[in-house]
Parts: sequence; structure tokens; C-alpha cells
Amino acid sequence: MRIENLKAKMARENLDSLLITDMKNIYYLTGFSGTAGTIFLTKTRNIFMTDSRYSEMARGIISGFEIIETRDAISMLTELSIADQVKNVGFEDTVDYAFFKRLSGATPQMELFATTNYLLELRQIKDSSEIRTIQKACEIADEAFSEALKFIEPGRTEIEVANFLDFKMRDMGASGISFDTIVASGKRSSLPHGVATHKMIEFGDVVTIDFGCYYEHYASDMTRTIFVGSVDEKMEEIYHTVQKANQLLIEQARSGMTYADYDRVPREVIETAGFGKYFTHGIGHGLGLDVHEIPYFSQAMLEPVLQSGMVVTDEPGIYLPEFGGVRIEDDLLITDNGCEVLTKAPKELIVI
Repeated sequence: MRIENLKAKMARENLDSLLITDMKNIYYLTGFSGTAGTIFLTKTRNIFMTDSRYSEMARGIISGFEIIETRDAISMLTELSIADQVKNVGFEDTVDYAFFKRLSGATPQMELFATTNYLLELRQIKDSSEIRTIQKACEIADEAFSEALKFIEPGRTEIEVANFLDFKMRDMGASGISFDTIVASGKRSSLPHGVATHKMIEFGDVVTIDFGCYYEHYASDMTRTIFVGSVDEKMEEIYHTVQKANQLLIEQARSGMTYADYDRVPREVIETAGFGKYFTHGIGHGLGLDVHEIPYFSQAMLEPVLQSGMVVTDEPGIYLPEFGGVRIEDDLLITDNGCEVLTKAPKELIVI
């Protein structure tokens, strides 16, 4: 079905052929998870090319494609294109310049079209198997967070907490982390993407933890903020403001909501509380085979709307420089009637 949807899109846009080199897109279309592969689609043929390391693997996994063993997929394009009378070829605009030059040399008789987010536009809408896999990735992160609450204490370093989460998620079945785990404590919590350091967590610290994992190629991404020993009155106000913004978006998110409104709903909560200038990033992003993928959200995006089957993040935050910050992030499955929260870890104010 994925190939059929892609070929229908190619036909609508009068694209004779499409060259796919991004390995995430290749996995999406074929289930192939090796490190070397190229797809070439024409109106009548589905061709997968890989080298001798993976050809046997490809034949055992991939159906509906001709498998060609080669170490130089580009050199095959002239022959393949002539056989199918291809006049134009689309390619992913994420390729490097050296690849583009080689492609141009191998296809002098064809018009080249750079495509942007061509497969990602299809990948935005998850099918039931993708949703189940993302749910499992979220469950692993949820459980790892519960275990981390027992581990975090004054004297632990940020890196120790990050390593604990990373290994715990692997123990629970994750293939790896979906990005470098963020642990930012004390004043460092005002850094939205504060890389974990050797700083020791102290009594009275706020600790922001942003983490996720890959499970069977699909990502989770969540953030929780906790307090160690006690919570400052100002930080408590900030926490409840962020929590309210996060929850209000959950209550209103649904298919048909514009990207601008998705960003506006939580932002207005934070602005009304007087912290608007301290919410310094977008409200979220798409989630799937990549931990950050389309859609992205901003006040300027008036026309695009959420669609049922999208998985997106809801991550409002407030960051006061040299004081501290709070972020709460959930993964949401958009439905016709609202949304389903896939990340279940507690969000009430936690003091350990």
C-alpha cells in the first residue's frame, strides 16, 4: 500500500521516476534495515539495489521489488532509465553535492527534480502497526522514568542519570536512544537542550529530563521535570503553568486543527501567566522513524491542519535564565475526535 500511495503521488506530479537513498525512507517502503541500499521507481518497475553484503538479506525481506546486486547504483541508472523510457527523475534534496554531481553525469538525457519531504509527507500518517510500535517505545520510556525516580538523589551527576536511563531503556527492549538524553539540573534547567554534564544534583534542584528510545525503528520522545528535596515557590508557579499549557493542548488537539492553533493554545496559557518571552521554542514536532520529522508548528502556519494518524509532541516550557526552567513533553496520537496520549509517565509535581 505504501508503494501504491507513493506511485499515485508520482503520477499526479508527472514524475517518471524516483530515486530514494535515505535509509529511513527505504525501511519505510521495504522493511530493509541494512546500511546500503537504493530504490529506483519507474511507472512500471520497483527496483532495489544493494551490494553483496546485503543482497541475500534483501531477497529474504523485500517483496514486490526486483533485487539488483551492485556496488554502484548510480551507474545502473542510465541502463534502467533507457529501458523504461524515463524522461525525468526525482531525487531527495538531502543528498550531498558529490552525489548530485555523479547523478547528473549518469543521467544527462533526463531532467532532474529535487524533492523535499516527498516520502515524509506520506510518513506523517501512521498505520496501525506503526502506532503500536510507537506505543511500545513510549511504554519503555515511561517505565524507565519510573525506575529513574528511584535512582535520582543528591550527589548523583547528570551524566549518571542520563546513563541510567539509556541502559534501562535498552534493558527493556529498546534498540537504542532516539537522541542524546538531556538532564539539566539547578540553574542549568533554564537551558532547553542542556547536555548532561558532571554537575552533581543537589538538594533543592529542579531537574529536567528529556529522553526517548528507538523500538523496532520507531522513536519515543518525552520530557519530565522533577524537584529534589524541595521546590521553590516561583518554580512551583512555573511548573503548574507549563502543566496547564500541556494539558489544555491535549484537551483541544484533534484532526482538522491548524498548525497555528496547535502552537497558539499552549502559548496563550504561558503568555497570560506572564512568562511568554521565556517560552523560546516551538510547541512540538512530528514523531516516527525519525525523532524529529514533519509536521513542525508555528503561528505563521495558517493552512496546514492536523490529520488523524499523525503522532506529534506537545512540549511547552518556561526557561528563566540563571534561575531554572520547566518542560513537560508528551507524544500524542491525533484522532478524528481528539488525541490519545501515548506517554503515560506521571505529570503531577514530583518532589523526591
